[in-house]
Amino acid sequence: MKRFYKDVTIVAEGDGHAIRLDDRPVRTPARALLTLPTLALAQAVAEEWRAQGDTVDPASMPFTGLANAAIDHIVPNRAQFAAGIARYGESDLLCYRAEAPDTLVARQAAAWDPLLDWARARYDVAFVVTQGILPVAQPEATLTRLHAAVAIHDPFRLAGLSTLVTLSGSLVCGLAVVENSHSAEAIWPIAEIDEAWQVEQWGEDAQAAARSARRKSEFSMAGAFCAMS
Repeated sequence: MKRFYKDVTIVAEGDGHAIRLDDRPVRTPARALLTLPTLALAQAVAEEWRAQGDTVDPASMPFTGLANAAIDHIVPNRAQFAAGIARYGESDLLCYRAEAPDTLVARQAAAWDPLLDWARARYDVAFVVTQGILPVAQPEATLTRLHAAVAIHDPFRLAGLSTLVTLSGSLVCGLAVVENSHSAEAIWPIAEIDEAWQVEQWGEDAQAAARSARRKSEFSMAGAFCAMS
């Protein structure tokens, strides 16, 4: 889409903040008014629009994209969306450990055990940790409490949390970021331990490196989005 505006401003809109392009309100793909819950997030979204060149590139506007998702997809289906995120607790990455070699086993334990300990204390839950990839059932009480921990968040935080969880494969990792216990930058290498191990053993081609960098950037942006929401 060709850039059609010159000025980007922020205006108060109800309990939130809206973005205007030459006094024209920005709308989501579903034509809802793009209203942000905090001034910090509104400023970040406005800056994305200001940074556009002659052509508006949605791929370069991650905060706008997450806000659109929150308004168009999560607000109408909040409970269902939260339940989908919470289901990652049934097969959390941190509960599935390598059987060998010992160095990888030790590396996973050193990074993942403290996060599980944090979740145990934070949510009063117990985890079943296994070696290998065969699925193990988590206690029903654990799944219920983790679902409650997800469901309390508003649609904007759920949008960011969804990205954090799907990229890391871990509900615990996502919750640690959204609850400001750990930064996204600290969590990402923890979630990528297996991938980093493979790179150490076999190397990494340019395409894989670009994909890894893109995923890391998306994870960081989702963490920032949650912090500003």
